Amino acid sequence: MKIVLLDALTFGETDLSAFDSLGEVVVYQTTSSEQTQTRIADADVVVTNKVLITDTHMNNTPSLKLICVAATGMNNVDLESAKHKNIAVKNVAGYSTDSVIQHTFSLLFYLMGHSRYYDEYVKDGSYSRSAIFTDVSKPFFEIKGKKWGIIGLGAIGRGVANIADTFGANVSYYSTSGANSTDDYLQENLDAILSSCDIISIHAPLNDKTNNLLNYKELSTCKDGAIILNLGRGGIINEDAVAKIIDEKNLYFGLDVLSKEPMRENHPLLSVKNKENLYITPHIAWTSVEARDKLIACVVENIATLK
Repeated sequence: MKIVLLDALTFGETDLSAFDSLGEVVVYQTTSSEQTQTRIADADVVVTNKVLITDTHMNNTPSLKLICVAATGMNNVDLESAKHKNIAVKNVAGYSTDSVIQHTFSLLFYLMGHSRYYDEYVKDGSYSRSAIFTDVSKPFFEIKGKKWGIIGLGAIGRGVANIADTFGANVSYYSTSGANSTDDYLQENLDAILSSCDIISIHAPLNDKTNNLLNYKELSTCKDGAIILNLGRGGIINEDAVAKIIDEKNLYFGLDVLSKEPMRENHPLLSVKNKENLYITPHIAWTSVEARDKLIACVVENIATLK
């Protein structure tokens, strides 16, 4: 069995040796769209994180039996074509839940605690020159007693809600699908979440209901000083609107996902004046060492079912 990994660079230094027991393994660190067809032509199994596998590709892979998506979302594979050609497609769900929950709070604490300012205050020598032992020029607040709105109440949203509740936040939620509900927290409509919450975190998938969910109009209704965190998918928040409103209103944004990744060089978010109110990480919430180890173990298990 020939197993081809198309974008192993996304796994970092994660140990991939478990694949060796399953067959002949060919590892590519990255694969462009122009290279995909040649690289998978004689594969029995293809492992992809973000490399697209289209109908055309599958028309020219006579031995292909399984496409393993090393992620939860399977939008990078033509599922209808795979079904028609009797090619199995398997993803991995739930491997990064704890990692994403943790990164949600990492984004929050960086923004809420003005970490950038205070780190630079010490390192540029300002603290050494201070007349007093502390610095309170950038006030920060406690989570306790704040209203926290969760957009998207799947496993990650519920996990964030539980920890926010432990901190003493008043948690409410908006279900983007309408399918998820709980009696543990107050369910509200989107307008109520945006207008009343001090902290808003997004943990929803990108689909017809969530695409461009928060545009300039919606963001303009947020409370002064509100912190908005997107750990769902890029495209749920309109990034042009964020770039505009962040210099007009006292809002804070923590983004781990963008509509186009990697971020384009001329992105408007790179030119905002109010940079201290913006924290962007390069889609890393899912990438804890433990999450990547779990991901690879599950992919190996998915392949092993073929043997």
